[in-house]
Amino acid sequence: MNLSEFDYDLPPERIAQRPLDQRDASRMLVLGRASAAMEDRSFKEFEKLLRGDELLIVNNARVLPARLWGRRKGLNAQPVGKSNSIRSQNLTTLIEVLLLRSVDANEWEALVRPGRKISVGETIVFGNGELEAKVTSRDSYGQRTLKFSCKGDLAEAIERLGRIPLPPYIKRTDEPIDRERYQTIFARQGAAVAAPTAGLHFTPDILSRLTQRGVEIREITLDVGLGTFEPIRTEQLEDHHIHRESYEIPEDTADAINRTRGQGRPVLAVGTTVVRALEDAAEKRVERQGMTNGEFQIAPGRFEADIFLLPGKPFRIVTQLLTNFHLPRSSLLALVAAFTGRDNVLRAYRHAVEADYRFYSYGDCMWIR
Repeated sequence: MNLSEFDYDLPPERIAQRPLDQRDASRMLVLGRASAAMEDRSFKEFEKLLRGDELLIVNNARVLPARLWGRRKGLNAQPVGKSNSIRSQNLTTLIEVLLLRSVDANEWEALVRPGRKISVGETIVFGNGELEAKVTSRDSYGQRTLKFSCKGDLAEAIERLGRIPLPPYIKRTDEPIDRERYQTIFARQGAAVAAPTAGLHFTPDILSRLTQRGVEIREITLDVGLGTFEPIRTEQLEDHHIHRESYEIPEDTADAINRTRGQGRPVLAVGTTVVRALEDAAEKRVERQGMTNGEFQIAPGRFEADIFLLPGKPFRIVTQLLTNFHLPRSSLLALVAAFTGRDNVLRAYRHAVEADYRFYSYGDCMWIR
């Protein structure tokens, strides 16, 4: 399929730049997966619109303060810490590092900008020199592998010196409020570099009402990585080499999914990250154990997701999806199109634009059922 088939027009003012005052105040476009029927609702109505026997799967990944600013070792530059006046500093002396994926305890894959100025063997210094990173290898598009050394605990240093990695379409620097609001209320483990944004709408009160209705809630962990914001650079969608993301499915979650599918009840994925984890796990079980499509089972464990969900791919586990709106010409939009049909999702997006929905990470959501 041509990438241009996954395009749509979006006025810049429709891109949410800040979170709403209340998490659950967002709007929700309800879309029929098969019928294509649409309703404009509020997320506060979500619990009332459910049947009450759904299995809700959420991603409990925690966003790491993964954006760091440093200087090349040996150059005369001011220390770089957590100051909110990043733009007022001499940017020509700063090196921006965006952590992408942990390789081991002290080594990370990262984007480095300006990448062409940083060679293998160079060292980047952060803060007052208490954190350093040596470039051990390089790849295309500014990607590097960095080996960190630290005076003290590495995780604590990153938490203190790092900043929340807001997506590039949010045209402002991060603020203290983003440390809370760019995390879901489920966030408790892992090291994601972007939020599983469909979960941002939930509140403790919403969760309480869901469980009172009889909705079962289980968790997985998928460390959101480069693929969330990596553009597709091929003309044909099928030629795109999809990124890998690590994920973990606990035993109680796998048991609940297998039981729910066996009973014919809905499995409602909160976000595309959950879809990718569950469908990748099902595909791997097919490959490893020869499971037939009708068995609808997954195994618990920790895996690397390499599945590319695009139109034509089967969905073995997920039957409903709660998701935010996604960038045009992106792998996430292709995933949603695979789930509900390209024409269906683009029609819904056109309606959302005309109806003044708020788009992307801090924006409104869509429930496909």
